[in-house]
Amino acid sequence: MTYVDLDHDRCEGHGLCEQVAPEVYRLDDEGELELLVTEVPPELRAKAEAGARTCPVAALRLHG
Repeated sequence: MTYVDLDHDRCEGHGLCEQVAPEVYRLDDEGELELLVTEVPPELRAKAEAGARTCPVAALRLHG
């Protein structure tokens, strides 16, 4: 299983990850990033990876 980690201290709420992978990442009403999944199913892995790569401050990391 692939997991996604969010470094809340590093995240600046740019929302680029949400634009690429709204099935995995979402900004809440206050501009804070929420993970819609932490255990990424195989069918969303490519989207989760693409969303993490768009983060300009490297606040997202996939592992597993």
